[in-house]
Amino acid sequence: MKIKVLLVDDHALFRDGMRYVLQQLADEVEILDTGNFNEAIQLAQAHADIDLALLDLNMPDSEGVPSLQHFHQRFPNIPLVIVSGSDQRDDIENVMNLGAMGFISKMSASKVMLSALQIVLDGGVYVPPQLLQQAVAKLDVGQALSDKRSMRASKYGLTPRQSQVLKMMGDGFSNKDISKQLDLAEGTVKIHVAAIYQALHVGTRLDAVSAARRFGFITDGPEAPETSKEA
Repeated sequence: MKIKVLLVDDHALFRDGMRYVLQQLADEVEILDTGNFNEAIQLAQAHADIDLALLDLNMPDSEGVPSLQHFHQRFPNIPLVIVSGSDQRDDIENVMNLGAMGFISKMSASKVMLSALQIVLDGGVYVPPQLLQQAVAKLDVGQALSDKRSMRASKYGLTPRQSQVLKMMGDGFSNKDISKQLDLAEGTVKIHVAAIYQALHVGTRLDAVSAARRFGFITDGPEAPETSKEA
């Protein structure tokens, strides 16, 4: 297996450390690295076969979230992972809303980083567990379990809101549709979906729904609108 990774961070020492982690992702890993955001744009434009992009949230020549949004809009087919020293929930939600597939804290161990990047390469979404718990706790505070299914789901660590999202996933709704129905930011829905995957020990939407039906969290419900084709 061969992959090409774009690594963008203004700290050379961090890039050196990440090289060691990235080399473990595949048999052959080509790394394009730079400490300059504008050069990152040029590299992405020159290499259409990039499999993964890792970008620091804040760099001297970057405007933070707006610059990351610009990168994603220019190169929507490159899975984007944000690597940052920030642990603020707002930062996580902002980058997830703009289309990032993951948010990795620079304080994470190399094994955690490796696992997170592998999840993204496999098509999943990664949110750090500790930040995920903080975000979900704030989103779901004050909500009570209302029925037997939600009580059963709570034993697996699912909150009422996550159970609601899982039910809508079972009905075939996309993240975008769920965000509209529940009046949540799409990035917030992604966080809930990532928490569901973690709680049920699954890696795909289909596996999550299958597990939920097997455990009795949800039952077959109405089909989602025909426009809901997004994974």
